[in-house]
Amino acid sequence: MSAQHEEEKLGKIYDTRLVRRLGGYFKPYWKRVTVALAISFAVAGLSAAMPYLFHVGIDYAIDPVVHHKLALGAGLRLLGWVSLAYLAALVLSFAALYGQVLIMQTVGQNVMYDLRREIFGHMQKLPFGYFDHTPVGRLITRVTTDVNALNDLFASGVVSMLNDAFVLVGFVGVMLWLNWRLALLTLAVLPLIMGVTWVFRGYVRDADRRIRVSIARINSFLQEHISGMSVVQLFNRERKARELFEERNRAYLEAYKDAIMAYALFYPSVEFLAFLAIALVFWYGGGQVLTGAVQIGILVAFMQYAQRFFRPIQDLSEKFNIMQTAMASSERIFRLLDEPAPVLAPAQPARLAGIRGEIEFRNVWFSYRNAANPAEEDWVLRDVSFHIHPGEMIAVVGHTGAGKTTTIQLLLRFYEIQRGQILLDGVDIRQFDPLDLRRHFGVVLQDPFLFSGTIESNVRLGTEGIDSARVGAALREVGLGPWIDKLPNGIATPVSERGATFSVGQRQLISFARALAHRPEILILDEATSSVDTQTELLIREALERMFSGRTSIVIAHRLSTVQRADRILVFHRSRLREQGTHQQLLALGGIYSRLYQLQYRDQEVRVGSVAGPDLSAPLPASD
Repeated sequence: MSAQHEEEKLGKIYDTRLVRRLGGYFKPYWKRVTVALAISFAVAGLSAAMPYLFHVGIDYAIDPVVHHKLALGAGLRLLGWVSLAYLAALVLSFAALYGQVLIMQTVGQNVMYDLRREIFGHMQKLPFGYFDHTPVGRLITRVTTDVNALNDLFASGVVSMLNDAFVLVGFVGVMLWLNWRLALLTLAVLPLIMGVTWVFRGYVRDADRRIRVSIARINSFLQEHISGMSVVQLFNRERKARELFEERNRAYLEAYKDAIMAYALFYPSVEFLAFLAIALVFWYGGGQVLTGAVQIGILVAFMQYAQRFFRPIQDLSEKFNIMQTAMASSERIFRLLDEPAPVLAPAQPARLAGIRGEIEFRNVWFSYRNAANPAEEDWVLRDVSFHIHPGEMIAVVGHTGAGKTTTIQLLLRFYEIQRGQILLDGVDIRQFDPLDLRRHFGVVLQDPFLFSGTIESNVRLGTEGIDSARVGAALREVGLGPWIDKLPNGIATPVSERGATFSVGQRQLISFARALAHRPEILILDEATSSVDTQTELLIREALERMFSGRTSIVIAHRLSTVQRADRILVFHRSRLREQGTHQQLLALGGIYSRLYQLQYRDQEVRVGSVAGPDLSAPLPASD
């Protein structure tokens, strides 16, 4: 389902399955929710009592005194008690509503906290393949916009709807008890109000759908163009980008204007019908008062009931839209939570302690698509077999799409193979807990990723046992010592989002230090030096020698210098392992590697040979 189609989907006003599942999040807070629901009965009772007190005060205090049926002093005393009762009802109603709002807002925020935590935790368990085909913007929307829609429902929507429903039932009951004819006259305009409400809901429902779609398109557009702002400016696409944004912004504006128009027509319409009901009650009830069939206090009470009766109806109409939006949001959230997270850890995982670093691929086949039944063209790796001895340094080369990076992802169990075996120290890696397995690998990627925080936190990544001294030593080993010494805060220097204030070379060297500080038994470099300049590569060459020493190393090679140092080179071509051997052996073979050397590596040999050795005491270049 596309992101836009998913946002367009309208939820039911009430879905028993979703409501039951949402209710499970309230179980830890059921006592507070019970108190809030009990308050709803109190609010309804107090709301129904206040107009009735006007009937008591007028018909049992004021009117008898006026007609000399009650002494003035007695009438004033009764009127005083009625007034105090009305004031007490106001104060109690205020306190009840305050307590109810406080309880439900607190519970709602707690539920949203639990839900966001569950969503994020579940996303961390999803396989890499899920993120390959799911837009990041959609996942962010689930944690933010959709969760906030549920907050509107939990914190105020449900309780307000219950309050309004109880108030309406209370009003109808009291009015029918006081005078059923006036009650029916008051309710005479109700069918008209229901019709207006039905039409209003239809318009607002459509406008809300368009608003959701528009804001989703704006978010997606902003995320894409802010991330790619350098490309936009480089190719002078500012004007075109503004036009595209204007189109999405205009759609959002028009949708919101339609929603505003619907509300602008709905509320005055309900007000008009409500005052029409009051006028009918005043006309008919006034005549009844003149004939003595109805007491004047009852007429005043009915006019207040009629005035208050239609406000909850207005609120219910708006709450229905909140509930419908929440049902759609909850369906999208639960679709994400129901996304199967593969159980990669066996019931009794094999222990990983003191590993030697022996790796073997046995007849491995893998496909990203159609994992259950791949077509011939879907295979990314086909019958791949090789053996890496402990402490051996292996270089992996090949054209783009040959399957180099895939071998690394399979070794770390980011994806599961369809056929064959991958062994670590003679044990199938599927017998290990993935978290325990990955703890023994150090990986440096082509595109280094830094988190917001400090240089120290980016090297440590929260791993216990790595202290500041170890972080500093790792940074110096990769040649960042002079640069760190010049920073006012040293390793405590703040890192902006994705390390945007650092050069590509600096970010890459920090990622090397990260791998070095964790002291892995197996080191993996995925074209880790391809994005740095030759001088920066020379800075880390000695550090790499120390990193490779005594541990198994797999390097997806882009630079000739790395390939030449390898104990053995694996050459991938069209999803298969075609050749393996040393640099000189493969050149003598005159096959795929020899052609690759002629196309890609030979010019590097000339350039590298002409560059002088690095001055490790010199400061790191500020940019690449």
